[in-house]
Order: sequence, then C-alpha cells, then structure tokens
Amino acid sequence: MMDLLLFTCAMSVLFKPYSLGPLEIRNRFMRSATTSYWSDERGFVRDENIRLYRRLAEGGVGLIVKGHLYVMDSGKAHEGMAGISHDYHVPRLKELTDAVHEHGGKIVTQLNHGGYNSISEKAGPSYYRGESWNARALSVEELHEVVEAFGDAAERSLEAGFDGIQIHGAHGYLISQFLSKEANKREDDYGGSLENRMRLLMEVYDEIRSRIGRDVPVLLKMNSDDFSLDGFTVEESAEVAQAICKRGLEAVEISGGGFGRRDDLYERARSDDPEVAEAIFAGHAVKIREATKPTTMALVNGIRSLGCMQTIVDKGLADLISMSRPFVREPDIVRKLEGGQAEATCTSCGACSGRDVFGKEMLRCHID
Repeated sequence: MMDLLLFTCAMSVLFKPYSLGPLEIRNRFMRSATTSYWSDERGFVRDENIRLYRRLAEGGVGLIVKGHLYVMDSGKAHEGMAGISHDYHVPRLKELTDAVHEHGGKIVTQLNHGGYNSISEKAGPSYYRGESWNARALSVEELHEVVEAFGDAAERSLEAGFDGIQIHGAHGYLISQFLSKEANKREDDYGGSLENRMRLLMEVYDEIRSRIGRDVPVLLKMNSDDFSLDGFTVEESAEVAQAICKRGLEAVEISGGGFGRRDDLYERARSDDPEVAEAIFAGHAVKIREATKPTTMALVNGIRSLGCMQTIVDKGLADLISMSRPFVREPDIVRKLEGGQAEATCTSCGACSGRDVFGKEMLRCHID
C-alpha cells in the first residue's frame, strides 16, 4: 500500500513545478498568509519569525505568503503585526526572504490595511458604530493616500527580495470592507453599486502594477462570501474576481468570512461532491472558477487529505492547494505528503490561536 502511495505521489502534478505568470514555483502547494502576532512594536520581524520561514522553505512548500504587513502605520490591525510602511522595515524583511531563497523557496508579501480593525485609528468606508467602538469614514483624499501607500509597499517588497505581491482583499479588512454592502454605506464613487464598491481594490491593483511592471506576479486573496446577512456574496465575488483577472492578475486565492460574518452561514459554501467535502469553500469556488478561467486559482481552508488535494486539481476546481494551520503543526508537511503521508495531522483544534497564547508567544502547535 505504501509503495502504491509513493508511486502515486511521484506521478502527481501536485509535486511538479508550476508557472505562476513569470514565476515558477516548485510544486502546487501554497502556504496561506498566517500572522504569528510576533513582530515587535515597531513592526520588525523577530529572529523567531525568520526561523519559521526558513523551516517552511526547507519543508518544500512551493509558494509562501508572508503573514500580512501593514502598508500604513494607521492601518496596523493588531499588536505583533509586521510592517512595510517605512524603508527601515526593508532590511529585516530581506533577511527573511534570503532565508527562504537559500532553501529554494519562493515567497510573496501580503499587503494589508486594517480599516475598521486598525488599532491606532479606526476608519473605513463609512461611519460605523460597533459594540464598543466607533469608526469614521475615510475621505476621498485619504483613499488616494491609501492607494499610494499600497504602491510604496509594493516597491519596498521588491527591495526586500519578495518574489511577488498579494493584495489582502478578504477577512473584513479595509478592501474587504469596501466590497461589503453591510460595511460600505458610502454615496460617492466608492459606494453603492458593486462597480463602485470594487473601485478601491482596482485602484490598488493598478497602482501596484504601475510600480512593479509585468515581470512580477500580483495575487489577490478575496472572500468567496462574507457569510453575513447583507454583505459580500458569492455572486459578487465571482464578478469582482472576473473583473480583476481581466486586468492581468496572476492568481486569486479564495477564502471567506468578512464583515458581519455568522458561523451558521458557512454551510452554503460547501460542495455536494463528497470527494472535496473537507474543502470548506469548494462549492463557492466552482462558481468563481467559472468566472476567472484561465487565471490561476488557489483554494484554502479545511483541506487536509492528499486525496482531496488531488481531486481539487484533477477536477479543475483550483490549481494550487493553499493551507494555513497544517503548516503551523508541520512546516514540512509537503515533504511528508510527497513521502507517502496520507494527510496533514492538524485537526483544526484552534489551540494555536487560543486567547491564552495568541500574541503572547511565537505561533506554534500546542498538541503533542
């Protein structure tokens, strides 16, 4: 049985090189951006962070996405978040990318702005009153500054040795907030219709592309669904994904869960296909895939077994297998799967992100 599994792995496209636009990666595995909550108060990555990314590269992952980086000091989403808002962040990030490249890995940066989630100044698409906080609306002039900051951060990313850029358009941060009808109540060119709500994303993409050219891949992480009562839907996601892919995006990573999300609504994203049942957003991914072909698509969340991974690629549901928590437990999971291990040993117990440890120590698995 083991010999058959090893033969199957050796033949699988999962473990063969893949071209992401101008960038070739060594296999179809992607480490989804995962914050460690462990940078210092100035946004500098620590030695422990660099060691983690070295281990990921040693473990054979094809493409690593760095945990999100704030593009403006006012957009810092939480303590321990790393920054790329100043030139002084570049040398330390260069040490991190060097560690990845030394072991044959490729790494892209994920650029983000917290919006309503920012810890220094809560500001987003509209005035918003939360349970224990208020946020103001960003002016058009401030939005232009945000767009410019993304462009500056993209240039710094290349100076730091990153192989590409990923725009964070998911999980209820600023760009995701603008896409959401629930969060975005503006009545100007950035609110109302979907065309207006996607305007900030398109301006950010165009600014980044104008700064770095066509020889560097640009990716987008976006929600398939906010899973809220009146937020960003899968139909809107497919439309936005199609529009930005037509602009020349190299890859879209499909995730989910945004502003106003409710856990009881996640079931609507699942697939009826039992072979991909563990992939939480597989059902929604089918709709988005149809809208974005032939652009590369990555799928994240819940994927654990080699059989499901192979089925996702074989059936054309996605091109890249993206994972987060499995890499927390097993940074070398790709090499283990290639060597015959049938699935990741992560059980999604959530101990690594528990309130008693998250941000209080370096991200790690807490299960023996």
